[in-house]
Amino acid sequence: MEKVSTLFRKPLAVDEAVALVREATRRAETETVPLHRANGRTLAMDLVATHDVPAFDKSPYDGFAVRSADLQTASRDEPVTLPIQYVQGAGHVGAPLRDGQAIRIMTGAKIPEGADAVVMLEIVQADEQAVTFKRPARDANISYQGEDIAAGTAVVARGTRINPGVVALLATFGYDRVDVFMKPWITVFATGDELVEPGLKKAEGHIYNSNAYMILAQIEALGGTATYGGILPDTFTSTKRAIDEALRTSDAVITTGGVSVGDFDYLPDVYEALGASVLFNKVGMRPGSVTTVARVGHQLLFGLSGNPSACFVGTELFVGAYIRTLYAQAERTSVEAKLGVDFTKPNPFDRFVRGRLTVDATGQAVVYPSGKDKSGVVSSLAACNAFIHLPGGTRGFQKGDKVRCRIIDQL
Repeated sequence: MEKVSTLFRKPLAVDEAVALVREATRRAETETVPLHRANGRTLAMDLVATHDVPAFDKSPYDGFAVRSADLQTASRDEPVTLPIQYVQGAGHVGAPLRDGQAIRIMTGAKIPEGADAVVMLEIVQADEQAVTFKRPARDANISYQGEDIAAGTAVVARGTRINPGVVALLATFGYDRVDVFMKPWITVFATGDELVEPGLKKAEGHIYNSNAYMILAQIEALGGTATYGGILPDTFTSTKRAIDEALRTSDAVITTGGVSVGDFDYLPDVYEALGASVLFNKVGMRPGSVTTVARVGHQLLFGLSGNPSACFVGTELFVGAYIRTLYAQAERTSVEAKLGVDFTKPNPFDRFVRGRLTVDATGQAVVYPSGKDKSGVVSSLAACNAFIHLPGGTRGFQKGDKVRCRIIDQL
């Protein structure tokens, strides 16, 4: 791999750049955590059903367990009345059902031996001693053993982000401890003398540092652990020292700004001084073409654009690829959607337009730009839940054209 050169940068295709990040990323180590601490973590094991669900034939309703043969002649004109043998609650098992009798059964209770149907409480007349039926048992109304999940089934795959539903499945199968991937520690720096921290007074020519806080939030959403290193001034020495120190405690380091070819863009020189191997220093995409990724040993350095939208896209595409590889996850889901507006801008490179994916009245997916399509724009990010991926070499798109959308948030 080449050393960083600010004089010649050959753009790499987006897919190739993502592949290089994945190839340079080692699988994360694992740890075991208590079940109540597992939500939000990533499974490092396949979740396998340790028993059938349901574990036995059970009643899905409050009602009466019966032999359907005993109710064959039941009708409104000639109802059938059966004595109640006993009451069976969930977690209890009684004697087998006798011919010509019924058992009062509660939701979730095991079907008594001899019963082949459950009649719902709402359609019978009953007191403590007997129950009257005015129609046959038309449906079994039984949740059969293993009809939901059979023992030995792989229920949730390794690499799945644990949510409350997965926690419920883990508990269902008796897992009190869970193997998860260890979170990467990622340090984030902003660079530039023009930046001021939110909450402080800014002078003329200064701007508030939004990128770093955006990246910190993106890392947390992707499942990593983010640490903020602060704002680095536009000097080679301070930038090199800060990144060098961060590499001692971090799995990866992200900087925003300073990767272009301006007089104060020191990061290419810093990477060279650190002995970093450069995976790529230009990508054939808009926004964020100057994105740089380098490697020092097994640690990765992500140099992202200082423009907010370009930084947002770079974090999603490349830092996202890094974290998903650590966790044995596939790339984000892409869907096809109709473009809701004309997009006439030619695309010499792949373009990732911040978009809002919706579903129209006919049930079709439709996507609109979520704001102005400029790399320095911040307003398009808040409503963005997908990237509209417009391939390079195209001369624009018309409303109604089918486009690929990379989902980055829940609809």
